[in-house]
Amino acid sequence: MGISEGDLSLRARRALDCADKIIARTNRTQSFNSLKEFNAETLDGVFETCRNFDTLNKKLASAVINAAKMQNVCYCVDGAVCEDEACKIILSKHSDVTVFDCVSKGAHAYNTAKLKSAEYTAVSAYSVKDLKSCRAAVVFDVDCDILAQNVKERLSFIFGEETDCAFIRGEKVEKIKIYEIDRQKNYDYTCAVAVEEKDFLQKDRFDYSDLEQIIKLLRAPGGCPWDRAQTSESIKGNMIEEAYELVDAIERADTDGMEEETGDVLLQAAFHSVLAEERGDFTGGDVLTRVVKKLIFRHSHIFGKDKASTDSEALGVWEKNKKKEKGQSTCSESVLAVPSNFPACMRAQKIQKRAAKSGMDFLSPVSASEKLGEEVGELLQACVNEDDGEIFEEAGDVLFSAVNTCRLAGVDCEQALRAASEKFVKRFVEFERIATENGEKIDEMDNSRQDYYWALAKNAVKKN
Repeated sequence: MGISEGDLSLRARRALDCADKIIARTNRTQSFNSLKEFNAETLDGVFETCRNFDTLNKKLASAVINAAKMQNVCYCVDGAVCEDEACKIILSKHSDVTVFDCVSKGAHAYNTAKLKSAEYTAVSAYSVKDLKSCRAAVVFDVDCDILAQNVKERLSFIFGEETDCAFIRGEKVEKIKIYEIDRQKNYDYTCAVAVEEKDFLQKDRFDYSDLEQIIKLLRAPGGCPWDRAQTSESIKGNMIEEAYELVDAIERADTDGMEEETGDVLLQAAFHSVLAEERGDFTGGDVLTRVVKKLIFRHSHIFGKDKASTDSEALGVWEKNKKKEKGQSTCSESVLAVPSNFPACMRAQKIQKRAAKSGMDFLSPVSASEKLGEEVGELLQACVNEDDGEIFEEAGDVLFSAVNTCRLAGVDCEQALRAASEKFVKRFVEFERIATENGEKIDEMDNSRQDYYWALAKNAVKKN
């Protein structure tokens, strides 16, 4: 029926003339006045029997479908058919339906607000949570303060709460900030909100596509000389640095730092995607599609037929699907797949874990420690022999065995070694401080004095 009286098309009027029965969703809209010359009944009574809108729409659709079993029925809704959930249910169940469409609520709000953008997304306030990033948005059905709050929150997330928007009530438009959407009075079925993004550099909120866009702008002719000169090879180290800085912020419980460093990691990922797109290899969209598909495939205990009730069972399903996804049929393929540029301690631990899945592992950390003692003996013998090549090899065996022992003891070796290094640094700093306060230079001390001050430093750090 459109928005206002008189919006009905000629085809719709002909259909109404031929109908055996005319049913209107409600008589509480201006567009219902277009039916005053017809004998139409309404479904307003159904609204009072439903506790939620899902049930309401199902009951509305059911009432129309049941009536149409016996006679030719015209179901009339305000706005456009595509905006009505009950109509969507009817259309999904019956192919023998003819649609006579009219002015939509979204189009009316767009035109009333006089938006400039040629692209816009229109959505009901009842489903505004599903609204994604877009150039412009129109939200209709803002008929109560609760819905207004939902609309404010979603539009704030996409456009920024300080962005101007048009609050529409019937034919009247008021310019307000997004954060003011839920501060209006007397919401009704004609209320809607229209908003469009600002020019790129003036925007308050950005999304992933904006991140890619600015990288492309920087690499375009006339852009930044440094950005234009980069390749995937030249910036590969940046990803490692940014990842470490993010982990550092996490360990310091620095939420502001986490926000910044997460952005830096995303920047590196987007940069590589843009470079790949320039080469014709893949795009950012390909990257996002692949990772989402991967999550769906590997979580077959959620999206498929596998079962997992504990975190260990879930991890088992993940690993099984990962091997299937990568086409790994042997344990050797899994071991070979561990990246060679991992930190050495981390790589050793990862290799051992994957090899252990084949059954090749020590029975316990105690049995692993026996092998560690053996390797230490061989290293000492190599030192006695003063054979540099043998010393290098046996030192590696000692470290590898130490990782094995700690892993079987349930220790993350990378973190344990980092913690031990940090502990040593703190003790050394305290050791030098105490010695200096006592008028001694640490590089001139004999072993007994060093041991004395080291013991003092250990106690001081332990107390703090």
